[in-house]
Amino acid sequence: MAFEPFMQLLRGIQGRRAHGGIGGIQNSQQMAYLRHLQKEMNKENAMNVPLNQLPVVVFDMETTGFSPEKGDSILSIGAIKMQGSRILEGQEFYSLIHFDQKIPEEIVQLTGITNDDVISAPPLADVFIRFFQFIEGSTLVAHHANHERSFMQYTSSKLFKTPFKHRIVDTSFLYKIIEPNFHHVSLEQLCVHHQIPVINRHNALGDAKMTAKLWSLYVEKVLEIGCETLNDVYNHFAKMS
Repeated sequence: MAFEPFMQLLRGIQGRRAHGGIGGIQNSQQMAYLRHLQKEMNKENAMNVPLNQLPVVVFDMETTGFSPEKGDSILSIGAIKMQGSRILEGQEFYSLIHFDQKIPEEIVQLTGITNDDVISAPPLADVFIRFFQFIEGSTLVAHHANHERSFMQYTSSKLFKTPFKHRIVDTSFLYKIIEPNFHHVSLEQLCVHHQIPVINRHNALGDAKMTAKLWSLYVEKVLEIGCETLNDVYNHFAKMS
């Protein structure tokens, strides 16, 4: 991808922000940069790439609640890259995100993220762009992805005035094919079921790593029953519905 001119632009944006020379996150150059990233990613048709070759980024986020349109915010994003069913160790993304309001106590207890942790963290717009750079041309994967999808759509629209068009594949499409009696099973329950150690639960990167292990396991299982692409997975799922 032709990222270098845009990388130079982004470095300039970051430099001017550091010296107080840029106003607000709704900056036209940032908007143009994000649109470029999304345009580049949309060139790939992941539906017909063999699952055992498909590059994916498995991600998770911690938030102050479930409704971005009602004021809930993203506190952290964690992600890990995979190629097919293989987890690419060391190719990880994690960032806390600036938040200057009081985090609900139940969220502090659940995630361990405190106001002291996020008050000096980078702004959401910067983290969002860095995350898209990390994704590159990969397909996104999340466990029960509606939560992540709603925040990604809202953030893209609010901060960058552009729709979020990137595909997010929900793990449920795979596990419901293999485990048809499972309905909206939690990440922790699936990990226990498959004897995957539950480590750093409700930490965005910890949850992303556990989800990646589940994705790896279920990719192997759907390949065994003849689902060679995401298109095959969706067609098989549709026949079961």
